[in-house]
Amino acid sequence: MAKTDPEADVSQHTSEDEDVEQVQSEGGSSKMTLEQRQQKLAQLRSRMRSSAQANRASLIEEGTKAKVSARDAARFERQRKIAEIMRTKADAEERGEDVERQKNWEWTIEENIEWEKKQARKARRADFEFHNDSDAVRRKYKKDLDHLKPDLEAYNRQKETALGLAPGTLTRTGEGSSAVAPTSQEQQLAAENLYRNANTLIYGDNKPSEEAIDKVVSKINQDVDKKRKFSRKRANEDEGDITYINERNRVFNKKIARFYDKYTTEIRASFERGTAL
Repeated sequence: MAKTDPEADVSQHTSEDEDVEQVQSEGGSSKMTLEQRQQKLAQLRSRMRSSAQANRASLIEEGTKAKVSARDAARFERQRKIAEIMRTKADAEERGEDVERQKNWEWTIEENIEWEKKQARKARRADFEFHNDSDAVRRKYKKDLDHLKPDLEAYNRQKETALGLAPGTLTRTGEGSSAVAPTSQEQQLAAENLYRNANTLIYGDNKPSEEAIDKVVSKINQDVDKKRKFSRKRANEDEGDITYINERNRVFNKKIARFYDKYTTEIRASFERGTAL
């Protein structure tokens, strides 16, 4: 049998006892008190709050830089266009050419005709005064027609079914022969649905799509917002304080001021300052 050294056994037991005491001390120190936990939680919350504030500050800074850059880009673009116009005018003057005539060479005949139509339509609608309700409704209807974009593809598909044409005839070429009469019952119903008259018995069967409903709702909301933000500027409104209650009183005050303002201006100013005797 092998002999064991008693001193080695004692030293081994001593080291094991020290390890156990160290583990116990570490376990005891790992258990935090309530105050220490609250302090640790407060530190974590403070770090979270500071990081959130830093993130928000950086986000605001980036947004500001983006706005400034977009504003500068728009300003540089305007300056570039102005510089090009001035350079074109200078070159034309050096060559002895007409600037407007040279600019008109950039437009085609079709674009010129469209521009003249637009200007004529604008001149016809230049009367913004209120005459009666029917005229206001007509002007509003004409203005809405300019922004209306009909679904011609759906209309052509419905027309193909009504005329008995092959699918894709009108949607591909945009034209079709109206001499083809509907033969089947489906074509006849489609024709009655498309070309309705006083003798048509079909009524109230149209079901709009979700896109059409959303378009109408967006248009109504746009009109409501525009009406809420609208503020009419009166042409005969004088600058300064309003001293009248209606149009007749405004004219009367204007006539009185024409003759007596030179005598009453100083008195009214003294009353406003509170220094009148």
